[in-house]
Amino acid sequence: MSLWVVRIFFLALCTLGGFAVSQVRPEWLEAGRLWTLIGFGFGGILIALDEMLKGFSLRAFSAATFGLLLGALVAAMFDHSGVFLWMDKDDEVTRGLLRMGLFIAFGYIGMIMAMRSNKEDFSLIIPYVRFTRENRPDNLLMLDTSVIIDGRIADLIDARFLEGIVVVPRFVLKELQLIADSADPLRRARGRRGLDMLARLQRNRANEVKIHEAEVAEEKETDAKLLQLAKSLGATLYTNDHNLGKVAELQSVKYLNLNELAAALKPVILPGEVFPLKVIREGKDRGQGVGYLSDGTLVVVNNAQKHIGQQIEVQVISLLQSSTGTMVFADPKVTPGTPGGPPA
Repeated sequence: MSLWVVRIFFLALCTLGGFAVSQVRPEWLEAGRLWTLIGFGFGGILIALDEMLKGFSLRAFSAATFGLLLGALVAAMFDHSGVFLWMDKDDEVTRGLLRMGLFIAFGYIGMIMAMRSNKEDFSLIIPYVRFTRENRPDNLLMLDTSVIIDGRIADLIDARFLEGIVVVPRFVLKELQLIADSADPLRRARGRRGLDMLARLQRNRANEVKIHEAEVAEEKETDAKLLQLAKSLGATLYTNDHNLGKVAELQSVKYLNLNELAAALKPVILPGEVFPLKVIREGKDRGQGVGYLSDGTLVVVNNAQKHIGQQIEVQVISLLQSSTGTMVFADPKVTPGTPGGPPA
């Protein structure tokens, strides 16, 4: 059910409630329209307040309430400490204003301090207590923009290598929409691919996909919001951003970089191994041809220039490990009876 449907229903109830109040006493019957308008205005104010506080999470509300109670307790201690004994006992108005200011000031300070703190700070006030959620899912998969656009996460979920609830923050969805509406054709294509991947994830019945509405107002950058939200939910962050992964590691946030996973799962190629390869272009040296494995590994094939555009069998002769990855050197696999090969 849409949130606005609930709001309109609530506004109608408030309007009817205002009219019902006018029927309670006979002298209020003539002011029925006024009471109906009051009920409508009361409901409208509450809806406007709800819209203003849409980024105010339950955690922030509970923290603010705790801070308000703590501030009121401190203010009450000051009030009963005799700090106002110097005042004239008959001057109740001034004494009341000072007491009200004291409670408002400490209540405000308590609320701000509680909302700025994290859940671990409460353990200093209430030892051995941790605010954890009951019935929390075993596994929360939080996706950032890069891993959604990449699309391999959808393949892993379809193959049931990853199980749990897929969490996509609302601010990540907004970022995808901005990329999809970009004037740059390349960025626009990437954004649309990301939205298509999200639709694909939602069609997968094995894993539930939830759009998390939290805005993390205290942070401005998307990466900082992701880390804060992942830490508060106890979720695992999935990303392709190397720097984001390192920052997550420093902040003790669980993360998985799909590029690192792909590197760990690369097939092991040994000298002497034979496999099919499509030669796509010339190499640097004379007569060489170049092709690529499915994982992007560069394969240099000697005497394969004449096979450009063809798929041939090649045999590995050596491997070269560099900072950019592994480079494979191979020769065309020549079978007996073929031109240039040994006699049959």
